[in-house]
Amino acid sequence: MSATQVSGDVSMDVTKLHIIHYPDPRLRQRAQPVTEFGAALRPLVEQMFALMGAGKGVGLAAPQVGVLKRVFVMNATGQPGDKRVLVNPTIREPSGSVEAEEGCLSLPAVNVQIRRAQRCRVVAQDLDGNPLELEVEDLVARACQHETDHLNGVLIIDRMGPSDRIATRKTLRALEDQFRTGTKAAH
Repeated sequence: MSATQVSGDVSMDVTKLHIIHYPDPRLRQRAQPVTEFGAALRPLVEQMFALMGAGKGVGLAAPQVGVLKRVFVMNATGQPGDKRVLVNPTIREPSGSVEAEEGCLSLPAVNVQIRRAQRCRVVAQDLDGNPLELEVEDLVARACQHETDHLNGVLIIDRMGPSDRIATRKTLRALEDQFRTGTKAAH
């Protein structure tokens, strides 16, 4: 299969995809449902796993690579057998509440305290369009909620408290300046 694929009306060369950074406007857009599965989606998902791994992330949503489709990948343990692809996910029945530090591959050097549900049910589809339902908790629940936020145009900076807002002000301003001038973020 070639690097150039069509996935849900979007023609792309997945080898050119990269993680986009705040304040890229694509991060604020609501992703569209995936309607084409299997071969149309595989190259995108494989590239997303590669980018997530290179960035040492736990999850990555398609909007973070500039593709406005409702799909995310995750691997909470880093083990090959724990790779998960969730397409058109919805979070259901959140319960419990835990505050913990979160970072984001699209917001380098920003780590903030975020309160999330400790457990939830995720209803989605797999890579082939089959129904999928997961009961998740702790880090996996946090990752599912974080990545679903991305599919809805929501970032961790939208959920952080006042002290983190003050603490991250300079970093966010630097990311905004880098975006405006077209310079690469220093990691």
